[in-house]
Amino acid sequence: MLFIPKLMKRTATRRLEAKGTNRRRNWAGAFAGVRSRLLVWYFFLSICITLSSVWATFKIFCALEEQQAIGRLQRNIQAFQQSIERSPDVETTALLNQFVDQQVKDPNEHLLLVLNGQVHPAPTGNLPSLLQNNDDLIQQWTQSDRSTGIESYVIRVVEPLSVGENAFVVGVYDATMRYQMGETALRLVVQVTLGVMIGFATVAWFTAGRLLAPLRDLRQTAQAITETDLSGRLTVRGTDEIAELTLTFNQMLDRLQAAFTSQQDFIKDVSHELRTPITIIQGHLELLGDDPQERAETIALVRDELKRMNRFVTDLLLLMRAERPNFLRLSVVDLEMFMQELFAKATGLASRNWQLEAIATGSIVCDRQRITQVVMNLAQNAAQYTQEGDAIALGSAASEDTIRIWIRDSGEGITAEDQEHIFDRFARGRNSERRSEGAGLGLSIVQALVRAHDGHIELFSRLGQGSTFTIVLPKRMLHQPQETSQSERSPIALSPVPQESQL
Repeated sequence: MLFIPKLMKRTATRRLEAKGTNRRRNWAGAFAGVRSRLLVWYFFLSICITLSSVWATFKIFCALEEQQAIGRLQRNIQAFQQSIERSPDVETTALLNQFVDQQVKDPNEHLLLVLNGQVHPAPTGNLPSLLQNNDDLIQQWTQSDRSTGIESYVIRVVEPLSVGENAFVVGVYDATMRYQMGETALRLVVQVTLGVMIGFATVAWFTAGRLLAPLRDLRQTAQAITETDLSGRLTVRGTDEIAELTLTFNQMLDRLQAAFTSQQDFIKDVSHELRTPITIIQGHLELLGDDPQERAETIALVRDELKRMNRFVTDLLLLMRAERPNFLRLSVVDLEMFMQELFAKATGLASRNWQLEAIATGSIVCDRQRITQVVMNLAQNAAQYTQEGDAIALGSAASEDTIRIWIRDSGEGITAEDQEHIFDRFARGRNSERRSEGAGLGLSIVQALVRAHDGHIELFSRLGQGSTFTIVLPKRMLHQPQETSQSERSPIALSPVPQESQL
């Protein structure tokens, strides 16, 4: 008895561990999914673009600041040199002090004289910390006749003076405060941008989750689909690309379900059609006695059933091969002679009032053998559902783009309900008392052969007034490739127009 509580405890522990593992997998999948990768890359690119833009902006700011400062210093130096030229008798240092007092108003801007290696700064204002007690650096700047530059946020302009061979005026602008303000603003922009980006990424995470929810539904629906269950569908929301993907997925499932259902029905029909002759053969062989006459009759019956099975398999192979692109053997056929040949063959099918109503002139590019097979199948079908002496008419007509060949009978006709399925495999009309000995593949073969020619069949029929099957084939050159795929070929057109318009 103590074993049961331990087993229950162990089972509960395993369930909790499984839940924890699934939870960790879900979180790992969430952070490794499309949403996470998309947001991470977007966040990374946004940060890179923002930092690059801020850095470029700061560099442009520094370049403009340096350019403006150099321009002001050059203008002040030029004005100071003009003052020296106007007052040659006044001492240069005194003239510098007077000029600075009157012209230089910015406390960060300074003018210095270098005379014979001695630095004479103007008494107003404090020099930048870089230049305080650093006459050697100032003398280095005067090594060339003219120079401009910046060191530690101190912008300089050096110009020679005409008062002596070793006389220079040095314009200095201390941009430390402005650069520090720019750096502070830069750091503030970066901090605010990072905060905004983090908030935006949080909002975008949940928004992307909602936008990608149809993809999760798509995955779950695809996982729920099995070999026998194709009923799962997605809910279409909106009109964007994801909604179009959802709609396309549902349409794909509809086609797969239709194909699966058709395949199941096809297998059932094939099994039924083959089971009957097999059962007949098996039953007669089991009852086979020693009587020679009985044996001969049984062998004849078995051979007949085997022929029927062979014909059935041959028809199925023909339907399968008709979908191949190299199925047809095209050639140029004289339409007038071809119709005469078809009419002659049709008259030998049954004792009917055969009529050749119209013959089109010209030629047609087609597979002569396959079109003959189509017309003969339709003629045989018309003879089967008519009485001796009833009229069956053949005819052809040509237009600019198409060739039309029709077979019209005066039989019992086809109901509207049967017309919708008459070209399906194993389909038979339900209004007639006659039943074909075949497997119901004749009209399916007709449809497949006509579609292989990129054509279609038009059917007009009324109960008690007969039926008209019209084969519509396109005109084309012999060298034209058949680019139309099986899925793009024209469907059957059930024409509501009266018989006169068919002819």
